[in-house]
Amino acid sequence: MEGTFPLPEAQLDRFLMKISLGYPTEQEEADIIGRFRKEDSHEQLASVVNPEMIKNLQRFSSEVTVERSIRDYIITIVRSTRGNDKLDLGSSPRGSLGLYRCSQAKAALNGRGYVTPDDVKSLIDPVLSHRIIPTSNARLRGFGAPEILEEIISEITVPIEAL
Repeated sequence: MEGTFPLPEAQLDRFLMKISLGYPTEQEEADIIGRFRKEDSHEQLASVVNPEMIKNLQRFSSEVTVERSIRDYIITIVRSTRGNDKLDLGSSPRGSLGLYRCSQAKAALNGRGYVTPDDVKSLIDPVLSHRIIPTSNARLRGFGAPEILEEIISEITVPIEAL
């Protein structure tokens, strides 16, 4: 359980991604303390982007090409979570849209104007893991959301298309 109380599935589905940062290393933790030991440390923070830059990045990302085979790959992955015998709840269409948009953003951040299957595969866990609920039997057998998603994608043919 994370946070004060668990969110209902419908609310979890509204989050685009679930990313766990983990704990900092010992040196990173010492650096954090060093930076924040002064009372005015927050006043030293500076913006790295402005709202206009964010809008431009979003616009650029939305223009990244997603070939039909990649789009179908995304849909097949998400639909495979529904009716899966290891899941009590599969992903909603928001999962498809999230995987689509995040794949575009990843391609853009990597300087490409097109999405690859590797873009999609690298985002499956952060975009879908919080949208699915493993059965209690699956959990007892050691299958959490990441393992089930890995099993699902291993059974789906990866599109190969000349770009």
